[in-house]
Amino acid sequence: MERAKVLIVEDHPIFSKGLASLIGTQPAFEVCAEATNRAAAAAAYEQHKPDLVIVDLNLGGEDGLEVVKDIHAKNQDTAILVLSMHDEKYYAERALKAGARGYIMKEESSSKVLEAASTVLSGKIWLSDEERKRQEDSKNEQAGSLSGLSSLSDRQMQIFTMLGKGLGTIEIASRLNLSTKTVDAHKEHIKQKLSCGSSQELREMAVEWNSHNNFN
Repeated sequence: MERAKVLIVEDHPIFSKGLASLIGTQPAFEVCAEATNRAAAAAAYEQHKPDLVIVDLNLGGEDGLEVVKDIHAKNQDTAILVLSMHDEKYYAERALKAGARGYIMKEESSSKVLEAASTVLSGKIWLSDEERKRQEDSKNEQAGSLSGLSSLSDRQMQIFTMLGKGLGTIEIASRLNLSTKTVDAHKEHIKQKLSCGSSQELREMAVEWNSHNNFN
């Protein structure tokens, strides 16, 4: 039986090699390439045409969701699994909307990661039981202090995360190649969606959330 080709997109060499070794133990899989950023992922995808792409969300200063969107736009039949350290309750639904078929956190066991890979490759959706229940119940939940995060656009989520890392408007604008006016406009929309009364309150909320979710 032909082995499924797997592309790993991960910027931490040790974790990438470990994941490649794990995937390589399975007779149904074959790691065809590893990439550390968006450009390398695009090049590797074009060269190898993998059946499955496993993507981390943190790729240095880049957002792994953009890799998911790139690949999904090229071929919607390609299975994409997001493997991330970030809390699934904030990013799983976002990853699925971007084109991924599954989301699994790095703290899960090796057997779970392999099960998730096989599941998305078969065309099914992979989420933890907790995340499935959360998504099913989300429409009926009362709004909490951070419930508005789910309503943020991907760009607004990037800016919110950067605020939590201590970045100011000018640095955020530079990193995202936006004008400071555009960043300020996004911040105002974020404040409205999160019911923040001031920029300081927004920053404090972002810092607290980033700290809770162990963002680098």
